[in-house]
Amino acid sequence: MATPKYHLITLGCQMNKNDSERMDAILAGVGFVSTDVREEADLILINTCSVRQSAEDRVFGFLKEFAALKETRPELIVGVTGCLPGRDRDGAIRKKMQTADLYFPTADVVQLPRWIAEIRPELVNGSDIGEDYLKVIPERRTFRQGFVTIQTGCNKFCTYCVVPFARGLEKNRPVADIMGEVRDLAAHGCAEVTLLGQTVNSFRATDPSQFSSGNPYADHFAALLWEVNQVKGITRLHFTAPHPLHMTDEVIDAMTLPAHLNYIHLPVQAGDDEVLRRMNRRHTAAQFLDVVDRLRARIPDIAIGTDIIVGFCGETRGQYLKTAELYERARFDISYTARYSTRSGTAAARAFKDDVDRDEKKWRWRHLQEIQERIVYEKNQAYVGKTVSVLVERHESPAPTDEMLAMPGNIIENLARLPGTCLGNSREMKLVRFPGGKELVGQVVDVKIEKAEKWILDGQKSSLS
Repeated sequence: MATPKYHLITLGCQMNKNDSERMDAILAGVGFVSTDVREEADLILINTCSVRQSAEDRVFGFLKEFAALKETRPELIVGVTGCLPGRDRDGAIRKKMQTADLYFPTADVVQLPRWIAEIRPELVNGSDIGEDYLKVIPERRTFRQGFVTIQTGCNKFCTYCVVPFARGLEKNRPVADIMGEVRDLAAHGCAEVTLLGQTVNSFRATDPSQFSSGNPYADHFAALLWEVNQVKGITRLHFTAPHPLHMTDEVIDAMTLPAHLNYIHLPVQAGDDEVLRRMNRRHTAAQFLDVVDRLRARIPDIAIGTDIIVGFCGETRGQYLKTAELYERARFDISYTARYSTRSGTAAARAFKDDVDRDEKKWRWRHLQEIQERIVYEKNQAYVGKTVSVLVERHESPAPTDEMLAMPGNIIENLARLPGTCLGNSREMKLVRFPGGKELVGQVVDVKIEKAEKWILDGQKSSLS
């Protein structure tokens, strides 16, 4: 029999992407190979996101497509995993997904080989995966950047959020397992590590004795940042997403260590205390701004991003305007702003009415977007003339111009002589673009910024790089 093939679709956050790397490893371990061609696959697996309705709608769109595919290939196995099955406690969503042969939360992915074998035993070369999917070593597609999950689930129960229902309560990985994964990444040439958790800075080690004797921090998350800083080769360290309540002075101090990026993504969600209370965010606007002030007092030029929801249940225009005021005060570098939509199974869906008009939500989103674009453009001008460190993530070949097409000789050969464009993020998570060859992908280079727009900095590679 030919080698079985699978096609994996990943929706949602970086944690889902890290989970998919573990799914890759599990399937490779039982003899599957990945394919980008869905028509060739024996197994199609969708790793779902359930944060917004639009993400769930995409899943139903995929399943409609795969239902048609199964008409010509009835032996095709279709699986749905991730956050959507995790929150489907009463099976109501499952009933709408008749195309799916397999339907399971992320934590049960270790059972995937057995379930495949029950349907098509000829596909699987058996392997004992174990009980904890986080023990599976991810199958990395690239080693220059690595995502390391240190925590799954959440204990905060924000009223708008499905995560505690989709992923369960907070579970922290052992320090020994985390550091083993980080060291393995470094051994394969990884330069940048991002630590992942739902409230990542609430991390509490299950094996604190594994912290080094010389570790200066009592706060477990700060201590973990210190440990990662000691790993040779890891020169860029980031984490997402922290909660304001756990931004201790020790965590902020650890962010000054050499490897840490000059950026933090710190969700606020709203700027009005009554709205924050209904969201069960457990902090006030003043407490959030105090964290921002403490960050900037210790790291003056740090870039700060956030998440904001506009139009939450009962939010008046005046309450929204307090969010806009907080934005002006915090001067964020970027905001991922969402218009509130009800998520079934959440406390907000049970307790509150989604009573903000759709057009009003659109107005608030546009209003905040205008504030964001003005502030980030103003802030980005400070980078002009400065040199920033960039991890090159991708390369774009030059497009042929009319002048090139008129040049004598082979157009492909002429294009090959041009460097093209490199793109990557600075340590402030600013997208940087500069002329360069594709051999720079994966390298960390210095770029002198010549022009700053809202969402991109243009420059030239420094001769010292």
